[in-house]
Amino acid sequence: MSYKVHDTYYKKAKQEGYRSRAAYKLLELQERFRIFKTGQLVVDLGAAPGGWIQVAAKLVGPTGKVIGLDLQPIAPFHHKNIIVMQGDITAPETEQRIMEYLGRPADIVISDLAPKLTGIRDTDEARSLELNRTALEFAKRLLRPGGSLIIKSFVSEELRIFSTELDKQFDSVQRTRPDTSRKGSSEIYFFAKDYQPN
Repeated sequence: MSYKVHDTYYKKAKQEGYRSRAAYKLLELQERFRIFKTGQLVVDLGAAPGGWIQVAAKLVGPTGKVIGLDLQPIAPFHHKNIIVMQGDITAPETEQRIMEYLGRPADIVISDLAPKLTGIRDTDEARSLELNRTALEFAKRLLRPGGSLIIKSFVSEELRIFSTELDKQFDSVQRTRPDTSRKGSSEIYFFAKDYQPN
């Protein structure tokens, strides 16, 4: 995949103080779906370097809370409604720590998780789907009934199967491709709302 590393949104992010151009994807998703509200508890998976954290924290306001998690360290923020963690979503202690920080189940889980790409299409698609399922299972344990999930995926033959898995857990599932995604990217985002635990 070829793209300009320092494209328009990269430069805009630098000018406006966002840590990554991905911030504009979440802003676009918010404009499209009205996901976040004041006072909500949000968990951001695959949060480094923190662009989505910044957007979510602004949208939920000082009475809300955003917990950002990544395998890589995330530089700290100086906002009282932001907590950053380094950890693995497959580790039980990670989930326990998040629940302690939240104090109650989350209103929204957002996931921009993506595997390290090999350039081999079948391998990358399989890894992406596996990561999606891991994020979904993690979200199911964190979300309150009626909560919402935003999750990144990549177009593949297996995508319909994953969409069906989301349909089983949420009353409404929509998919979209932000205009802010890089040209040539096959990424899409699912917005699943009204979580219904089994």
